[in-house]
Amino acid sequence: MNILRNNRHFLKSLVFQQTRLSSSARLDRATLTIRNGPVFDGYSFGANKNISGEAVFTTSLVGYPESMTDPSYKGQMICFTQPLIGNYGVPSGKTRDEFNLLKYFESPHIQCIGIIVSDVALQYSHWTAVESLSQWCKREGVAAITGVDTRALVTYLREQGSSLARLTVGEEYDADEDAAFEDPGSVNLVHKVTTKAPFHVPSPNAKYHVAVIDCGVKENILRSLVSRGASITVLPYDYPIQKVANKFDGVFISNGPGDPTHCASTVQNLRELMQQNLDLPVFGICLGHQLLALASGAKTIKLKYGNRAHNIPALDLTTGKCHITSQNHGYAVDATTLPSDFKEYFINLNDQSNEGLIHDSRPIFSTQFHPEAKGGPLDSSYLFDKYFDLLAEYRQKSNDPSHLKVDDLLVDILPKVRVM
Repeated sequence: MNILRNNRHFLKSLVFQQTRLSSSARLDRATLTIRNGPVFDGYSFGANKNISGEAVFTTSLVGYPESMTDPSYKGQMICFTQPLIGNYGVPSGKTRDEFNLLKYFESPHIQCIGIIVSDVALQYSHWTAVESLSQWCKREGVAAITGVDTRALVTYLREQGSSLARLTVGEEYDADEDAAFEDPGSVNLVHKVTTKAPFHVPSPNAKYHVAVIDCGVKENILRSLVSRGASITVLPYDYPIQKVANKFDGVFISNGPGDPTHCASTVQNLRELMQQNLDLPVFGICLGHQLLALASGAKTIKLKYGNRAHNIPALDLTTGKCHITSQNHGYAVDATTLPSDFKEYFINLNDQSNEGLIHDSRPIFSTQFHPEAKGGPLDSSYLFDKYFDLLAEYRQKSNDPSHLKVDDLLVDILPKVRVM
């Protein structure tokens, strides 16, 4: 029986290898070139286009549709360390939940410019899937390469740091074209992903009204707020929130891509907001955390290769408890530059980088990681509950009959989905 079982496993493996090789033979050749670094040959399974950007890696085992539609990956090529990608296909990007938010995606379209995988599954199997990863990439105009030794690539990126890269289809590497490498970090990527106009997402039986500063907000962040009882008005990243903050029960600053110093107007708006509204609850995540730190007078730094995964340990310095977190960022707050009225909230137990800050007396806090985590662990989702406790305290303190409610802002005339 053992011999028969082993033979079956061998035959299945042989058939799989032959299918993979025959599939690769139908794909165009492609080349991944790291600037001043190694060159990897492979096969294109995405859009037939040449791209250039920053190559980064994520160690997440699942959740490639969520990662690829996360606006924080704008301008980047994602290398997945999980060897096999695409086996459960891609769900519908049009399906919405009970709050009219995208059910499976974090934004309406793919945000990264390309993906790098060791082995792509051209055939898929999952009850939610409507197309393959290859079909999705081609339809969205996103380049993709398979057959790359991702172990060697990630080893290089860990030693040298995140690097600029080019992905060319049907061409060989030309050293004379090194000057064509484009650095997405040199431009304001937030301007490209933010909503172009305010929109409103109502919550059934809403108790609170929260303003969301959209620097590239994920759908599940909006869902985490709305599902807990807050109607939200989502504003462009450079909207002068300080001028309308008194109409809200709290302000939330979202995640987003790129260098936070490009968002100078947002930083200034937040600085004025904190000076004028001493009791208003403020919560920031990822880029929102960095912008909040800059507004308080701290500085940010670029990490060598960033933190992108679903399994990164972060220590809560107020409780001594460790949480497994979902992360996606290339910049971090320099904790040594925090002003005296702010202190570190969380630290990364892998590299000791800052993972959050909290004000010593005011309802202001932020995290570098993603407590909403879709996909990923939900260890730190309680932070949204903490924020809602602060909203309740603020509403009780204000007890002002002139405090504007949701309907008073004429939000019924605003769009109900993000404006692209």
